[in-house]
Amino acid sequence: MGNWVVNHWFSVLFLATWLGLNVFLFVHAFLSYEKADKYYYTREILGFCRRTLRKQLDHNLTFHKLVAYMICLHTAIHIIAHLFNFEHYSRSRQATDGSLASILSTLSHQEKGEGSWLNPIQSPNMTVEYVTFTSIAGLTGVIITIALVLMVTSAMEFIRRSYFEVFWYTHHIFIIYFIGLGIHGTGGIVRGQTEESLNESHPHRCAESFKHWDDHDSHCKHPRFEGLPAESWKWILAPGVLYIFERILRFYRSQQKVVITKVVMHPSKVLELQMNKRGFSMEVGQYIFVNCPSISYLEWHPFTLTSAPEEDFFSIHIRAAGDWTENLIRAFERQQSQIPRIEVDGPFGTVSEDVFQYEVAVLVGAGIGVTPFASILKSIWYKFQRADHNLKTQTIYFYWICRETGAFAWFNDLLASLEREMEELGKVDFLNYRLFLTGWDSNIAGHAALNFDKATDILTGLKQKTSFGRPMWDNEFSTIANAHPRSVVGVFLCGPQTLAKSLSKRCHQYSSLDPRKVQFYFNKENF
Repeated sequence: MGNWVVNHWFSVLFLATWLGLNVFLFVHAFLSYEKADKYYYTREILGFCRRTLRKQLDHNLTFHKLVAYMICLHTAIHIIAHLFNFEHYSRSRQATDGSLASILSTLSHQEKGEGSWLNPIQSPNMTVEYVTFTSIAGLTGVIITIALVLMVTSAMEFIRRSYFEVFWYTHHIFIIYFIGLGIHGTGGIVRGQTEESLNESHPHRCAESFKHWDDHDSHCKHPRFEGLPAESWKWILAPGVLYIFERILRFYRSQQKVVITKVVMHPSKVLELQMNKRGFSMEVGQYIFVNCPSISYLEWHPFTLTSAPEEDFFSIHIRAAGDWTENLIRAFERQQSQIPRIEVDGPFGTVSEDVFQYEVAVLVGAGIGVTPFASILKSIWYKFQRADHNLKTQTIYFYWICRETGAFAWFNDLLASLEREMEELGKVDFLNYRLFLTGWDSNIAGHAALNFDKATDILTGLKQKTSFGRPMWDNEFSTIANAHPRSVVGVFLCGPQTLAKSLSKRCHQYSSLDPRKVQFYFNKENF
């Protein structure tokens, strides 16, 4: 087996290093997940920094997922290392060959003083399973491993989309993970030689003469060991205090009274809520967390604000996409005299806040993903109404992709108002919008073809005609690049990941190698 002491100390250092790294990664994952206010204010602080630096904050969820994968990898390595170490422990405790390993394994607190043992397996009949489930380190290790498995598996895309409640409640097991991680190292199962014992019996001097320990003419004594001090609480303390402070702050804000001023039921089971709240202030593209205590006291769901900062209310559009949203819509549909109580926390920042920092903006919304751009388009309408000369943006390209015609009714009035406003101000080229219908049949297409010569679109009533199918992104990007050869173009998406990959690829493809010419910057909403 070689020098057992050296092997054991190597295992101790190996396991302690991985444990520290796991804690470090977990803390960063925690901070990236519980971002809310910190994320918004950090964006504000970095407002004067380069665009590429600010954009990194918008990948916080990607960072969170990558850290989670690394935690899983290092946890697996950590567990495997422990299994190998316990195999060494078990074989050494059962050995009767008088080797160094067997002698060190017989050290126990009954023989050499409290805490002087090295091998946690105290007798040949003791099993690894018994030590695992009766020691602090073993039991907490099992608990936090189970907690990690539950958090990771319930966060898969399918479960998160189809069974959000399962994801939401299971992900909060991180509290148990934190507590278990804090006390995991207090059992002292990872041990090292005491400082006094090292002075008396240093392994470099005494390891080879272990058979003569305690002889009268020997300078080496039986070594004494102690549990290494727990370190994980040092990593947990600061983010734990920060988390508690933030939860108290968010609880206080969520308890402020919210007044629902208007309820509108749109086609395709979309509910619009217009609300007021004392001291509420927002920017374009931001979102809020919404809770309805009559449905669930614990569930908070994010919704993008569809109102403009210039309006005297804030609004959200809620599409039926799960049990919670369906129950909320049903509650407002069957309201008699009392409107369900709503609690609001926020607003919080997103990438869409930066839309007015670009000379040219390309907005792409898929279905209900149009909501952040509704806020932007409303704000533009108000800026033109008030003759805002500080508006940096010169041109906006807006693409709205929907599966059904009823969805276009959500913001028809807004688009019609913008059409009239741009014509009256002589800025028809400022807003270029395209509507795409992906779910259609031959009857709809035939009806649209027969009425194509009319001044307004037969489906939406707007001057811009609805296109059938999906955008030809190569043609769209090529047209924009040719129209703005020396502009910085911000591309903003609120939609599925497949569309995000396609747009991100086009942004790289159509950006000029010359930094003085057209550059496309891709931005995606993440919740």
